[in-house]
Amino acid sequence: MALRRIKSLSVAVFSVLLVFFSYTSFAQGDPDSNSKLQREDKMPEKADEKGGAGEKKGAFDANEVIFGHVMDAHQFHFFSWVGGGGEQHHAVIPLPVLLYEPGRGFAFFSSGNFHHGEEAYDGYRIVTESYRENLKAKGMGEDQIRLLQDEQIVAVDNNGNPIDRKVYDFSITRNVVQMFIALALLVWLMLSIAKRYSTGQGITSAPKGWQNAIEPVVQFIRDEVAKPNMGPHYRKYMPLLLTLFFFILINTAFGLIPGSANVTGNIAFTFVLGIISFLVITFSGNGHYWKHIFWPPVPHGIKPLMILVEILSMFTKPFALIVRLFANMLAGHIIIICLVSLIFIFGHLSTGVGLGFSPISIAFAVFIYVIEILVAFIQAFIFTNLTAVFIGQATEDGHHTVESAHNGEPPTEPLIL
Repeated sequence: MALRRIKSLSVAVFSVLLVFFSYTSFAQGDPDSNSKLQREDKMPEKADEKGGAGEKKGAFDANEVIFGHVMDAHQFHFFSWVGGGGEQHHAVIPLPVLLYEPGRGFAFFSSGNFHHGEEAYDGYRIVTESYRENLKAKGMGEDQIRLLQDEQIVAVDNNGNPIDRKVYDFSITRNVVQMFIALALLVWLMLSIAKRYSTGQGITSAPKGWQNAIEPVVQFIRDEVAKPNMGPHYRKYMPLLLTLFFFILINTAFGLIPGSANVTGNIAFTFVLGIISFLVITFSGNGHYWKHIFWPPVPHGIKPLMILVEILSMFTKPFALIVRLFANMLAGHIIIICLVSLIFIFGHLSTGVGLGFSPISIAFAVFIYVIEILVAFIQAFIFTNLTAVFIGQATEDGHHTVESAHNGEPPTEPLIL
């Protein structure tokens, strides 16, 4: 029932997102692209008698804000403002850029040299929406422009046009930095708690500090996740389950901080976690597990079909883990940003409407934000629990199901006698 509600919520979330994207793309596309093109060419904007150019410059691009938050980047961008002279300033933390180009070698510099994607540096340029609009104005084909992805670093000539040269990007992006921070925090937290236990704190006396918060979670994972799903084999998998749970939880919690990276909403992050689970499940499989896959207990006429189904199920399990975590984390962040963006979208149409809608938008955004805190724990639990279930199926004894049925316990998989 819980999974069914989660699926229904996901469908509703993506339906809302489609409405927001279609509206903002239609309403904000042309004015903002013109203003970006003018900034790209560094041409001063001249307001006409109706103030049209000024309106273009102040246009709010919701797509840029939304995807700028949920996508990876070469810097931490917090906010932007327009100075007294009309120049746009950005509050950012630049990150190191490490590139390798065959025939030229390595290049190492700060992403701040790109000046928020507005300038080239050392023969390289970072792709932004304004850069693509500039290339379109120069007559470059749509097919070529479509190949350029946001935050991609490309080699350019003296005129700023992309050159067909392969560039390998080994930069430390904000997702990588945030994962390192989360990993350092996790290691420090667990080692400090383990040190307290080694001195007897929490064993011969009452636990203190973070022990009070971490110990119930560890016991919950052991008693409600590992033991029921893995049986006597649970001990050797406890480090994996605890690492998955806390690593997902900490990264998700960091992603709720304004200006931070949405690591768990990145498909590459969830893909690696899914591959790790897949490898553990595959290499933990016993004889009964592999026999059930390559010789399922079904009538001989449909065995070939069931063998294909069972082999496919080996890959659908980690795929479900990957997509579930990615979709839920991405959808939550996009909804929050969409709700906040509505203030500026309506404010661009009318200042009064924007101010009047602000309390409603903020109230819904805060509500979704609180829900996201709960979802952070739920998704960490679901990923850990399903990993334990799949490992338990791979390590389960073939006679355990029949014996459980005779003892009145619910079977872990359908009985075929």
